[in-house]
Amino acid sequence: MLSASDLAGRLAQNAEAVCRHYLSAGRRAGNYWLVGDVDNNKGRSLYVHLVGPRAGRWTDAATGQFGDLLDLLRETCGLVDFRDVAEEARHFLSLPQPEAVSDVRGDVGDASPVERPATEQARRLFRMTQPLAGTLADIYLRERGILRASTHAALRFHPSCYYRNFMTGRTTSYPALIAAVTDDAGVITGVHRTYLSPGLDPNGVGKAKLDDPRRALGGLLGNGVRFRFPVNASAPVLVAGEGLETMLSLSHVMPGMPMVAALTANHLAAFNVPTECRRLYIAADADAAGRHGIEGLSRRAQECGILPLVLSPELGDFNEDLRWLGPDQMTASLRLQLTPEDAVTFLPR
Repeated sequence: MLSASDLAGRLAQNAEAVCRHYLSAGRRAGNYWLVGDVDNNKGRSLYVHLVGPRAGRWTDAATGQFGDLLDLLRETCGLVDFRDVAEEARHFLSLPQPEAVSDVRGDVGDASPVERPATEQARRLFRMTQPLAGTLADIYLRERGILRASTHAALRFHPSCYYRNFMTGRTTSYPALIAAVTDDAGVITGVHRTYLSPGLDPNGVGKAKLDDPRRALGGLLGNGVRFRFPVNASAPVLVAGEGLETMLSLSHVMPGMPMVAALTANHLAAFNVPTECRRLYIAADADAAGRHGIEGLSRRAQECGILPLVLSPELGDFNEDLRWLGPDQMTASLRLQLTPEDAVTFLPR
């Protein structure tokens, strides 16, 4: 069985090639490769030994991170499971067949850092993204009538986000819409990924043809993807719902209203409503799970002295309303469901 030390050793034999591929913003200086950090930013604080008995070992003098080239692949690619790291290493080394790899390092005196928790991995993945405007993810949302998604700081784009098939264990990558999940203090606790087709479909940009093209990483319970929340996250009036596209559709016609997408019905039922909230609108989802989420959140809101009000679409969901009925008719329907005060404040006149 191929050990992690053996695999790391093979990478070390090709240390400069590894650095040129994964740390392309750096450069060689004598027997070292210099770069800014594991995010491949320009600079000199991270150095990799290219030759000698420590070939492949690296240290970031600014952060204190260190490890071998397996750790470097894990950090630069934002991977969580060691199996995925080993798969990436095998792919880079062009090994003919996947080999069983044990995560046992031979040099216990120079052990690699402990695996990062999911929340930290989620934050790292979000840092590796790019602005949404003009990307495939922006086009994906625009084709669904959501035209101002790029104004939301919670939404970003990753051009090649790793996807692991849980049945086969194989890892591939797809472009992805990335959404930051935050707590009531605005701190990122997780991310939500919508994997997209590569944009070659004549019918437009859609979700990747996968069994589960939507996945989450990190802490979702009680949290959500927030849109238009004030800096201090206080919101006396807000709308909560399940899906990203549902809430983005509502935000399209009510751009000033604070909103949150809890992502699933169970997480909607468990969403932590801000203590400052006095009126909570819940975006309806017609299926049984959706009703469970609405009932659970309504009950919890009432226990906290918060008035829950349900917003219902005319068609199957609010994105269908936006696409097929148009923003004007959707606005007219919402005007009848909001309190008069909120209709004046948040709907166009």
